[in-house]
Amino acid sequence: MVLGLFTKMRVLTGLGAAWLGFCSTLLAQFQFDPTQNRWRLANAHLETLFQLTPSGSFEFQRLSDLRTGDTWIAPPGVPSAPIRLRLNDRLYDAQTMYRLVDQFVEALPAGGQRQVIVLEDLMATGRFRLELELYQDHPVLRTSVRFTNLRPRQVYVRQADMLRFNLDGEGKAFLGFRVTQWVIQWNPGEFEPQQSTLKPDGPAFQVLSGARGRHCGWLAVRDEAHRGFFAGWEFDGRAQTTVNHVGTGDYLKLSAQVQSFNHPLEPGGEFQVPAAFLGLFHGDWDEAGYRTQAFTEAVLAKPTPDSQRFPYVGWDSWGHLTNLDEDTLRQEAERAARLGLELFIVDLGWARNMGDWYADPKKFPSGLRALSDYVHSLGMKFGVHFTIAEAAPDSPVLRDNPDWTSSETYYYHGALSLCLSHRPVKEWVVEQAVRIIDDYGVDWILQDGENMVKECTKTTHTHDPLDSNYSNAVDGLNAVIAEIQRRRPEVHWENCENGGNMMTFNMVRYYVTSITNDASGSLGARRGVFGATYPFSPRYTDRYMPDERLDTYTTRSYMFGGPWLFMGRLTRMSPDDLGLAASEIEVYKALRSRVRHAKIFHLSAWPDEERLEAIQSYDAATDSAVAFVTRHDGGADSYTLRLRGLRSRSNYRVRVEGLPSILTMTGAQLMYDGVLISLPVARTTEIVYAEPLQ
Repeated sequence: MVLGLFTKMRVLTGLGAAWLGFCSTLLAQFQFDPTQNRWRLANAHLETLFQLTPSGSFEFQRLSDLRTGDTWIAPPGVPSAPIRLRLNDRLYDAQTMYRLVDQFVEALPAGGQRQVIVLEDLMATGRFRLELELYQDHPVLRTSVRFTNLRPRQVYVRQADMLRFNLDGEGKAFLGFRVTQWVIQWNPGEFEPQQSTLKPDGPAFQVLSGARGRHCGWLAVRDEAHRGFFAGWEFDGRAQTTVNHVGTGDYLKLSAQVQSFNHPLEPGGEFQVPAAFLGLFHGDWDEAGYRTQAFTEAVLAKPTPDSQRFPYVGWDSWGHLTNLDEDTLRQEAERAARLGLELFIVDLGWARNMGDWYADPKKFPSGLRALSDYVHSLGMKFGVHFTIAEAAPDSPVLRDNPDWTSSETYYYHGALSLCLSHRPVKEWVVEQAVRIIDDYGVDWILQDGENMVKECTKTTHTHDPLDSNYSNAVDGLNAVIAEIQRRRPEVHWENCENGGNMMTFNMVRYYVTSITNDASGSLGARRGVFGATYPFSPRYTDRYMPDERLDTYTTRSYMFGGPWLFMGRLTRMSPDDLGLAASEIEVYKALRSRVRHAKIFHLSAWPDEERLEAIQSYDAATDSAVAFVTRHDGGADSYTLRLRGLRSRSNYRVRVEGLPSILTMTGAQLMYDGVLISLPVARTTEIVYAEPLQ
């Protein structure tokens, strides 16, 4: 009997039922049947089943949406297990035989519960701690696996699958959906949504994610009845995620594998497979995105810095390039404060050099702290640009430690790349960051660089030479930021990798926002927000506006989404442009709270020069909608705007920003008949509001 193999078991007795709960509050949610070694995990939205079978294999059996009735089951005759790990030449997967060592439930923040299942293979070569998490109000299963090496010798992790599931196809046809990242070398990039048909036994639907990857770390799949699932993985390095429609067995094979793996593990050592999540939705891609974002904000994302004002409107000094000095920046700060800006960032050029992280005394004879104090006195937060993994070739740190560079360098503004998973580099970067924060009164760090997960094959470093993808992500970048944030938790970080080129669900754990397109103009800014707001909540779509001559088409191209950052030289703007900027900033501040946690509806195709476009938010808390309708160059001179998400029988006041006329319409009229928006000339953007009548 399998139960006789238990070496340790936390089973409650005396409940008199086959399904046993661990406490009264969990009885209806997390249940274990010791007679069949089966786990049933459920919340109000989701139910999932796993079993350690009589033969000893550990298998996923079912995932069901309790609200819609949609169910995904493991395909008959094709075992599905969340464990797939290769150590040396030994593969642990759905064919491996295990014994149960332990199992218990843990309470988590955000209304979560974690089922822990500890397994050992029958040869006692490895121990697996499988964690299965559900959170209140979310149809999402989060999984992670931790492996302990029980062998008496070192082994190497050579393959790790973050998200391994086989799901029965039930004779349906399937579509896959993904979004590209901002990648400066490829065209087009710019967060383009891409949909593909999953052909039986055809090419895999593929997502290449992570730092300098092709796509955001997310995908969604649905059938012709709009039954769908979405998935995300919490890893910043390169990963290859695939969905295959296996025609011979009519099932979907989902896999998310870390690339370029060779992680050493000493006897007794532990290895953590990056966590991932699998969620269910019923509807279109907007619904998949909204379910993803709601889960991410509740469970994974770094808390916002200011629940009332965030996302900020701010200013960045890159309009001056590196030609900075304290007098110029003081003048810019005065203008920024008068405009009502809330964040003031000094970009590249404030330090003596990259890697020489002391303020340039020629540019700042009074010291950078004096500028920071002045910015604070004007009521703004103070930020600096910091390339944590780059250093100039002649910087003191590289003169003293030339071997600290990675074997592959990316020449970000002529700098050499540092290997963050090399222990002395990591320790040095942490100390530099803490000193910068303390010495200069920093509230905000704009992290930048080229490829934050460096490739490094050096044998002289503390990581394995064939393992830099995992080591530079987890033991390098993530460990560095986690330690800095532990020591200085009041400082908030913005993700930038020479643009929005590390859009992952590990990124959201450390940063309060991320850039999308890097100062790529009005059309590029809108493209970035349009695509990125499928997988990511609006606050992870900040935009840099380099323009100094303004009109409402320009300002409103940057207004929808996360932080709105001016990058032009305010001191060179005309009084008319400054006046327009001030009034548009007030518009942004009035609507940002309605967009911040809203459901995003993509009402048109991806922005293009020759067609009209529309994007909308719907905030359930206020029952209000905000839509941006834009004509770039071509297209018609009007657009029938059909809002989504409203309450059909409710009455709404409909208005266009800056126009006196107000319409009263029902939700049904707005969603089905729509309202005609006039766009008589090219380069026009209108903001449309639908607000409930009291």
